[in-house]
Amino acid sequence: MIRLVALNFNKFSMQNIMGIRLYYILSIAIICISIIAFMLSFERKKPTAKEVVVLSSMTAFAILGRVMFFMTPQIKPSAAIIIIIGIGLGRHAGFLSGVLMAFISDLFFGQGPWTPWQMLAFGILGYLAGVLFYRWNKKVKKIPTIIYGFLSTFIIYGLIMDTQTLLSTMAEFKKEAFLSVYLSGIFFNLVHGISTVIFMWFLEIPILKKLNRIKTKYGIYKTNNVNN
Repeated sequence: MIRLVALNFNKFSMQNIMGIRLYYILSIAIICISIIAFMLSFERKKPTAKEVVVLSSMTAFAILGRVMFFMTPQIKPSAAIIIIIGIGLGRHAGFLSGVLMAFISDLFFGQGPWTPWQMLAFGILGYLAGVLFYRWNKKVKKIPTIIYGFLSTFIIYGLIMDTQTLLSTMAEFKKEAFLSVYLSGIFFNLVHGISTVIFMWFLEIPILKKLNRIKTKYGIYKTNNVNN
């Protein structure tokens, strides 16, 4: 009887390792490698001490915003601040601030297998914001950036974190499993997207104006014009 139980346990463990656990481990490894690659590319640019100070201060602001709203899981200013950092300081700064914000703030919320996914998700939000808006020849306007804030939070961040939920909870890859996870996450992603819009509406212009004054004064990054 004991031998039979042991064989079943070993079989179950091997199924976990060769099944969803293997995919999950590989996914986290790929995420970590991509994050390290971006950090190395940022280091190759040899940022000045002033640039590092500005980026560190803005990242700390994003961390504080996430921690202060710990009682409202989907209503936080962190995504909005990361997007604003990408718009104001560029794609590398946006990515690194998102990565560091997720990692450091999770020391308060609790580290877990979801942390690398959050790091990647927030990093992508900041990176794409920098790609789309940092080098605009025209003035940076509020409405297009806010639309991006909603869509990126609702679709990109939501899709990444829902995928993490799927991989960590589902034992088999079935159509029903995909639908149940992604459909159940629509409401939470919608709330997150709307809250990002609200925070960007009030924070974007004041923060970008301050960043532009700092960049002009100290000759760092690149100044964007801001238009309401």
